Amino acid sequence: MGRRRLAALSRRGRDFLGAEHAIMGGAMTWVSERNLVSALSNAGAFGVLACGAMSPALLEAEIAATRALTARPFGVNLITMHPQLLELIAVCAKMKVGHVVLAGGIPPAAALAAIKAAGAKAMGFAPALALAKKMVRNGVDALIVEGAEAGGHIGPVATGVLAQEILPHIREVPVFVAGGIGRGEAMAMYLEMGAAGVQLGTRFVCASESIAHPRFKQAFIRAAARDAVPSVQVDPEFPVIPVRAIRNAATEKFTATQHEVIAKFRKGEMTQAEAQLAIEHFWAGALRRAVIDGDVETGSLMAGQSVGLVSKVEPVADILRDLLDQAAAALESRALAEAAAS
Repeated sequence: MGRRRLAALSRRGRDFLGAEHAIMGGAMTWVSERNLVSALSNAGAFGVLACGAMSPALLEAEIAATRALTARPFGVNLITMHPQLLELIAVCAKMKVGHVVLAGGIPPAAALAAIKAAGAKAMGFAPALALAKKMVRNGVDALIVEGAEAGGHIGPVATGVLAQEILPHIREVPVFVAGGIGRGEAMAMYLEMGAAGVQLGTRFVCASESIAHPRFKQAFIRAAARDAVPSVQVDPEFPVIPVRAIRNAATEKFTATQHEVIAKFRKGEMTQAEAQLAIEHFWAGALRRAVIDGDVETGSLMAGQSVGLVSKVEPVADILRDLLDQAAAALESRALAEAAAS
């Protein structure tokens, strides 16, 4: 009963993705590369490559390498602020990528047009209902609603609130929910609210197939939900884009560095532009140091609050099985309760 209900609720998302399950892998720089993405797709979910700052040539090579590992569909996540965005989209078109996820802002009209001209589907992130409606009018084929519980760059509103704000009002395109999802019960809840599917990132970092350094994975396994905190901005004159990560020595150093740099600016020892640049450069290379090199003290441990639900290293297939079992059990339990009450 629960499995049938889960299949019915997720049909729109599964059809849109062309996957067995309406579960997208979050695009995490350095983590969401060929190995994890292909493992997700091979297990029936929908892997998404994180392009990040890749050049067009590097992206083409990564797509080809992923294709060598899976014959199933996967998508590519592109940052709208990338200076070569249209060239990256051209690479996706050349490589016949079926789904392009545009992150980091409202998708530019030229980008949407290029994606559609290639016959691919364009997805965008909706941080508010007004922006969701605008993106639908502009032609996105699906939306992702990602709340503040997510890892990496975040907005100010919780997933549950955004879902309530957006899901009842967007019916034209599929909507996937992300941020803080670590168990199947949450997936079932959002599907029942009208979501087409979900996106999970943090939950897959400790997959056996993930190339993240063992020390990076152990930091996730040890962390509690409260340890994944947003970066602190100490002065509104020097804005800091909030990033959620596990607190470590670098977290405290970043706050101290802001105070030091701003003090130099106040004394006239630095211009405001120099001070802003010094603050922004603090995290340069920090994610790679943590994910690839295993430097969990001075690196950036980007993680969502669902990190508290990560307890071991295990294969992607096992993680997906648990999520689906939990979702089906939750749906069956509710159906039995409703039947008993009627």
